[in-house]
Amino acid sequence: MAGAKSRFRVCPACPGPVGNVRCVPTSPSPATEPAPARVAPNRRADLIVVLAATALAIWVTSGMWWGPNTRAITVNSSDQALFEWLLAFGGHTVTHGENPFYTYLLNVPDGVNLAVNTSITVYAVVFAPLTYLIGPPATFLTILTLNLVATAVAWYWLLSRHLVGSRLAAGVGALFIGYCPAMVSHANAHLNWTAGWLVPLLLWGVFRLRRPGRAVRGGIVLGLLVALAFSIAAEGLFFTALAVALFLVLWALHPSHRAEVRAALPSFFGGLGVTALVAGVLLAYPLWLHFAGPQRFHGTGFDPLIHSEDIAAYGSYPRRSLAGWAGLRTSLAPNPTEENSFFGIPLLLLGAVCFGLLWWRAERAFRATLTALGGTAVVFAVLSWGPRARWNGRRTHQILPFGVLDNLPVINAALPSRLALVVAPVIGLLLAYTVDQLRARPPRHRATSAAWVLGFAVALVPLLPTPLLTSVREPIPRFITSGHWQQYVSPGGVLTPLPLTVDVTPDGQRWQAYALAHRQGEFHIPAGFFLGPGGPGGRGRIGPVPRTFDSLMDQAGRTGLAPIITEGSIRESLADLHHWRVEIVILADRVHGAKYDIDEEAVRRTATALLGEPQRVDDVWLWKVPPP
Repeated sequence: MAGAKSRFRVCPACPGPVGNVRCVPTSPSPATEPAPARVAPNRRADLIVVLAATALAIWVTSGMWWGPNTRAITVNSSDQALFEWLLAFGGHTVTHGENPFYTYLLNVPDGVNLAVNTSITVYAVVFAPLTYLIGPPATFLTILTLNLVATAVAWYWLLSRHLVGSRLAAGVGALFIGYCPAMVSHANAHLNWTAGWLVPLLLWGVFRLRRPGRAVRGGIVLGLLVALAFSIAAEGLFFTALAVALFLVLWALHPSHRAEVRAALPSFFGGLGVTALVAGVLLAYPLWLHFAGPQRFHGTGFDPLIHSEDIAAYGSYPRRSLAGWAGLRTSLAPNPTEENSFFGIPLLLLGAVCFGLLWWRAERAFRATLTALGGTAVVFAVLSWGPRARWNGRRTHQILPFGVLDNLPVINAALPSRLALVVAPVIGLLLAYTVDQLRARPPRHRATSAAWVLGFAVALVPLLPTPLLTSVREPIPRFITSGHWQQYVSPGGVLTPLPLTVDVTPDGQRWQAYALAHRQGEFHIPAGFFLGPGGPGGRGRIGPVPRTFDSLMDQAGRTGLAPIITEGSIRESLADLHHWRVEIVILADRVHGAKYDIDEEAVRRTATALLGEPQRVDDVWLWKVPPP
């Protein structure tokens, strides 16, 4: 059995440069000491980790399991409505043979380019039968829960099978990464970012390209993984590619790896070529839509100054954690779904101590790996601070590297705060490697062992997640659920709720998702919650550029004051409705406002002033739009 330091030896047959305790070189050489024997399977440990991951996922999402169709995530109900719509639309594309990357159901008459939006195409298609069976809200909750479980389990698989020898070490690292503050924060309705299980699979696919003679097979597998990741979480794929590229460059530049790098380069680049070919063929059409199709845009409508990480956030605690429940939370994130760091000072200190222990015990080759891991974490942490530094809510005038990179294509579409998501896996790897080392070479004194246990507890226990906040969602009107709307809208015709459907009033997409999932037929709506062109400088914006009619409705619903209506505003409003080809306008008794309460009475008075007295049909007020 080799010494503990040989756990960090790098073997050319291993899938990655971060070590593999299971590799067994056929012939030892001065550059590669004999590795430890193959680790015996431990199904009980595997089962415990899977059960722990499942229990935590159900705990985090427990507020919605009481009533998937009647409850919604409080702080991000608009994104939940969007993803539910995407799931319903995905099923509709399967059964009706429609384009999954572009739709005219929203934003009449221009449509929406879903390739430049977070379209979760694979999820929508794969889970289409479930969506038709139990409805979009319950399918959304199922995918969200499975995402959390799969992320922890995938990281456990990568750690336990390829990186460390201790199942305990793999479990600690995997459960931290799977339920770190960023993952729990994005569990507030982000089906794309909670699909963190893609990252360890991508890492495995990249590192196995080093194997001689596996360029074609490895490239095909990685190409399929890239296409899968693009279709679920394109921004996450981009961040993963940047992080892996930086890590490999830092690792390869170390003098101890030069010979190994030269030997692996032909196979590695050959595999990357096959990867690019496979992924390029599969993604040719969505990539064309993304960069050259209609309704495209460059960059996003989100301000990078706002959506950047506060430096102090790294030492703070998140809202949905045990520490946050105890009152130690802060409001340094732009919103509750973007707490992308929030590790707390104890964990930062523990990470530094772990790095020091590993560096002290490791041989030269693994120190290069530690340097690459640390360098990657530092670079992405600094980039996450955005164009200008901010400390504890106060913006400084110090220009940071992201301020220079923000004008580059593709990068200008990324939110800098999300770059902090790369730091959590690095910390998880350090925790796993440290536990592995402590089990291989336990401290000589019990007091030292107790200090390590106490350090892990003080750092990790405050970060234990608490359930997401949920609330009762507004019911879908009987006018929609009964299919009565079909008597007032021609096949494929347009209706609009009041206020119009946007991110802050997402009811229209919920109604449309219900109709699609229950095979009632299609009705189209103007506006919608999506990213499209129209922002400053050619950037994107949420929803279409406002027109007179929707601006008046938004003003009434938001302020509770009916605006003054003139002949000119009536004429312009009718022109807007005709532009959208709207046949009926409807107002529910209760309208959901994602950011503020909607005054339904003010909206009804405004619509009546513009369109005349409404009809009462089922449980909605209905106005028929006169022909042009």
